[in-house]
Amino acid sequence: MIAPFQSSELRPTLVGQDEKNQLIRQWDKGSEVTMSALSASFATLMASGYLSPFNEFMSVGEAMQVAKNYKNKNGLFCPIPLLHVTNQTLHCNQGDLLLLRDPNSDQDILGVQRVASIEQISSSALLEMATLVFGTSDQNHPGVASCIGHGTTIISGPVHSFNLSYFPNMFPDTFRTAGELRSMIAQLGWNRVVAFQTRNPMHRAHEELCRMALQQLDADGLLIHMLLGKLKQGDIPAPVRDQAIRVMVNKYFDPKQVIIAGYGFDMLYAGPREALLHALMRQNAGASHLIIGRDHAGVGDYYQPFAAQEIFDQVVPSGTFEIEIFKADTTAWSKKLHRVVMMKDVKDHSHDDFIQLSGTKVRALLSEGASLPEEFTRPEVATVLRTYYQSLKAV
Repeated sequence: MIAPFQSSELRPTLVGQDEKNQLIRQWDKGSEVTMSALSASFATLMASGYLSPFNEFMSVGEAMQVAKNYKNKNGLFCPIPLLHVTNQTLHCNQGDLLLLRDPNSDQDILGVQRVASIEQISSSALLEMATLVFGTSDQNHPGVASCIGHGTTIISGPVHSFNLSYFPNMFPDTFRTAGELRSMIAQLGWNRVVAFQTRNPMHRAHEELCRMALQQLDADGLLIHMLLGKLKQGDIPAPVRDQAIRVMVNKYFDPKQVIIAGYGFDMLYAGPREALLHALMRQNAGASHLIIGRDHAGVGDYYQPFAAQEIFDQVVPSGTFEIEIFKADTTAWSKKLHRVVMMKDVKDHSHDDFIQLSGTKVRALLSEGASLPEEFTRPEVATVLRTYYQSLKAV
């Protein structure tokens, strides 16, 4: 099986009960902080092994170095600054343990952080960092707004995680850690594993893209790996996505060739940068290939259509990743062939030979109660989505 990212083994930050008890005794009612949603998301990724070998929050200097040069303090390639940012007043010093409360439930403790430094960052420096990561300073971008909206106090230091937040309880059949996925893949005897990242229900284009990758790569299996955290307003919630994906897989794939799983993280909408993060996480999960399509992890018109593919050739040093990228072209329904195709593969087609529907258009149709075209969505998936949108109207 493929090795974890830049390491011979996964290094999740989740600790056992004995170590947890010891850390709680060391803390002994010292300082605590309710984390921002973004920082808690990073902590959950660390706990579940997806960010391995990164297991601590960064200082201002290290985070800015990652934003500018993609390198952490140890010279390791890192796509995203890992920041614990707060607007709360702290009463702790270097070397102290800081109790980390889950923003999704103030009663739950995510873990503790050994404080290495507490720094103030100026609003202008924070916006500069956000601009480097998201490619824009526009505060209408949801990622930029999140990055600059949680305060200007930066707490660096290693994390010791006590749990995986609300994800195992809310999604017991879907949430899996990176280590659990590696074990599942090993038990199945798969070596070539294609991962598909999704924050949306899978429509015909997504389905066919996965099938094409399986066939062209002669892969043993497919990992459909869905984001289970929070999205921007108007996106379809995780339980509905989960249900829609499962009905599609059960009818239109060999279920023995597919792992359906999810991970706990709130979407960044960082486009190319987030594509790098997705590759890192899927390598840690044991996938040998990751599908990167048009406008991967994008939002609005902030990124060029294939920037998320091009960044792997532009900024990633040779040998950094073992996982390989399956670069997918724009997919559409062919009126001539009556199936979904990659547009670059059908040279005899004109623009009028294709049917393309955006996710925005589909959501608009569902909101209006209209039927979805069979060229875009399987009827079983359409039923799940229509039921969800009807429930919104009933409230």
